[in-house]
Parts: sequence; structure tokens; C-alpha cells
Amino acid sequence: MDSVRSPEGPVAPLGGPAANSAAARYGMSPGTGPIVGRASPQPTAPPPPYQPPSGTGSTRPPVGKPAAPPIPVKILVAGGFGVGKTTTVGAISEIAPLTTEAEMTTAGIGVDDPGARSTKTTTTVAMDFGCVTIDRSLKLYLFGTPGQSRFGFMWDDLARGALGALVVVDSARLDDCFPAIDFFERAGLPFVVGVNAFDGRLALELGEIRWALAIGDQVPLVQFDARDRLSVRDALLVVLDRALDRATQDRRA
Repeated sequence: MDSVRSPEGPVAPLGGPAANSAAARYGMSPGTGPIVGRASPQPTAPPPPYQPPSGTGSTRPPVGKPAAPPIPVKILVAGGFGVGKTTTVGAISEIAPLTTEAEMTTAGIGVDDPGARSTKTTTTVAMDFGCVTIDRSLKLYLFGTPGQSRFGFMWDDLARGALGALVVVDSARLDDCFPAIDFFERAGLPFVVGVNAFDGRLALELGEIRWALAIGDQVPLVQFDARDRLSVRDALLVVLDRALDRATQDRRA
């Protein structure tokens, strides 16, 4: 077969590999340019590994430490029978609250008295439990105590490890909250008295309630609505402040 050449290119001798080479067809001297076509590429050395500039350190971003879990804080919600402890825990808990409600029976007549205004038909026979995250560093675990005096033997166990308590009070039945206040005063546990506003109102003024309960000025007394999440949150924040003040005093002592 005759060789093929460009009309403008120089005449190459017939036959042989040189007749159809790039040097012959394009007027290049052998060894002066890259070989084109199907010629195998020359092996090249791999590039050297990357070295960061001196004095700058590694360019790899630092691996962040995993976020620390929130600090658990145990808070008790105590008070007399039918004052709204279970409602308080259920209003603020970010999980479905654990409750131990049982139907009231005729055996409780004259023993469990929720008050004339109450339509309560169940009673807590063990405890209530819920939790709420305050921020990334703090999480509250709420334990609601039973209100009847016959369950008083459980209070010591429930109070173990607690940093504070919210004593829920019905302003129309102040006598029911005396056992809870006496318990926390003897235990030396910081507590806050929260007066539950049934139907959005109180039977007595807060000053009158403080006098009737014979609590000192160092014990916070707040009004809240056990059905309202934000209102319960504000009451629990007062408990945290009270517990923090007590911890600060103990550290200085």
C-alpha cells in the first residue's frame, strides 16, 4: 500500500515506518517533539506528597469534641392531696409523663378529701415522673410525690439526691401543705411554695398565705397555674435559683 502524506508536506520515501511518521509528515526532526497517535506515553514519576508551609502547622481542621450530656437535676413536686402535682408535672414534661393514678373508691371516703371544688376521681398511689430540658447543659427530672399522709414513708426515698422542691399549695386548703413544708424544713432541702391559681384566682393574698404558713422571707412564694406550661416553667426556674443560692452559701461556708 502506498504511503499517505499531506500535499504541502515533504516527500517521504516509500515504505518503512519512517514513511508515515510524524517527523516525516510534519517536517519535524526526530526527537524534537512529542510522539502523537497511538504511541505509548512515557512513564512519569508520581507527584511528591503535599507538605504544608513551614510554621503554619497542619491544615486539617481540628476534630471537635462531642458535646457533653446535660447535667441531670432532680426536683420534687410535693404538696397536699388534690392540689395539682400531677397536672404540674404533665404540663411541663417533654415526654409522656409516668403517672400512677388509680381510681378513687368508696374506701377512700373520709380519708382522701380533694375539696368541695374538685372533680378529681383518681389519686396518685406511688409517684409521677417527667423531665424537661432547660438548655444544652441542664435537664430537670421531676418526681411528683403522693399527697396522702399514708404514703409519707416514700418521701425519704424520693427526696434522696434532689436539689430542690416545689411545694404546690391550694390557697383554699392551706392545712394540706403543712406536712410537705415541715418535711423539707427538717430535711434542709431548698424549696419554693407555689400557690396554684385554681380558676385563675386565689382565695387569699400571697402575703396572707405566707403569714398563715409561717414561712420565712428566705422561702420564695410564687403564684402559678399548674395547667400552663410557661407558668410551671417560671416556678421551676425559681426552684433552680433557690437551689443555686443554697449551693453557693454552702461553698462559701
